[in-house]
Amino acid sequence: MQYESECVEYKAQINENIYKEVVAFANTDGGIIYIGIDDKGNPTGIDDVDGTYTRLTNGIRDAIAPDVTMFVRYTLQEKKIIRIEVGEGSYKPYYLKSKGMKPTGVYVRQGASSVQASPDQIRRMIKDSNGDVFEEMRTVIQELSFDEAESMFKRYKVDFSEEKYIALGLRNVHDDQYTNLAMILSDQCQHTTKIAVFGDEDNITFKDAREFGGSIFKQLDDSYAYLNLCNRTAATFRGLERVELPDYPEEALREALLNALVHRDYSYSGSIIINVNDLCIEFISIGGLLPGLSADDIRSGISQPRNRKLAEIFHRLKLIESYGTGIRKIYSLYKECAVQPRIEVTPNTFKLVLPNMNANAVTFRDKPEAAEKAPTAITPQMRTVIDYLTEYGEMTDEELQELLNIKKTRAYLLTRQMQENGLIDIIGRGALKKYRLR
Repeated sequence: MQYESECVEYKAQINENIYKEVVAFANTDGGIIYIGIDDKGNPTGIDDVDGTYTRLTNGIRDAIAPDVTMFVRYTLQEKKIIRIEVGEGSYKPYYLKSKGMKPTGVYVRQGASSVQASPDQIRRMIKDSNGDVFEEMRTVIQELSFDEAESMFKRYKVDFSEEKYIALGLRNVHDDQYTNLAMILSDQCQHTTKIAVFGDEDNITFKDAREFGGSIFKQLDDSYAYLNLCNRTAATFRGLERVELPDYPEEALREALLNALVHRDYSYSGSIIINVNDLCIEFISIGGLLPGLSADDIRSGISQPRNRKLAEIFHRLKLIESYGTGIRKIYSLYKECAVQPRIEVTPNTFKLVLPNMNANAVTFRDKPEAAEKAPTAITPQMRTVIDYLTEYGEMTDEELQELLNIKKTRAYLLTRQMQENGLIDIIGRGALKKYRLR
């Protein structure tokens, strides 16, 4: 008497479970299915051999994706028994079309049984079949819609018809399944962008927090709109003319946000983090630099896109110009600022910090010709100090820190900027130091 095993399965008659067994063998090491033998190994034969054979071949072709038929061979044996030899497939995971590429539709062989694959097993099979390029792998989620993407492509007059999906990288050529790139662009995108506003420079005291989800295009629009709400203006004067300057150049915010969205490592499930405080905005994206690149390379404009097809789509929509230009543009916008943007890299994160240009006022000490034309920036904190000194005449360093709720280092930088800009005088040193209007 023969028994079922890891590579042998018996079926007395054909039924819907036969497709599950084919999927399991194709996803594991292959195996043989006998139709016309009961589960105890006794031959029973098939009543309608021709009908069973036709139903079997058509069903395996229509019920399983990707196409597994090239790995399946049929043999009619004595006593009206059909032998189905299933080889290990080369484009795993195979799954039941009616269930989709999820545990209820993906099976593997475990002992003498066919069992549902775990999410980790499914992801590992995808990686083994597709390689390590995340955006080109098949996405586990295949029920996708593209309302936001269609709107964005329409806005920039670029074709987004289904005929373009393969060329754009949204579907693969093997079985016309959606890729991870399609998932990122879709309304069902699993990644998010989180923005937190803090009341202190150590990013401890929360003032507001938002999380933006959906298509990466929706995250781009929503995040940029919220950052512009956080982008305050400060009063400056050119003679008698009042001029308002934003804390951050809008183009710098745009480039920093685009850089975070286009170049993050989407194989991680975490969110892009953007921290806003009075001194700076931090853009933190998951995934360090690609091998061979350094922070100095990035500052110089050298770029190696992690998500090449995603970058190509943003380039096609004219949201980005070419690789590396965004960072160079940001540094150009800050060339007159006393504090420059900075890049901080760890093995798993990339941080771009934009200084608040009003909190770190432009310095013209070394450019007398520019000083004649440029106004002095009066930040909200400076205005508070001026109002206090106007009313009380003078203040100590301790009083200034308490008034603005800032630390000693920040107080030193602020008062030095005010002194350099001709707004205040600093009298004395140490504990006896006082500030007066000039």
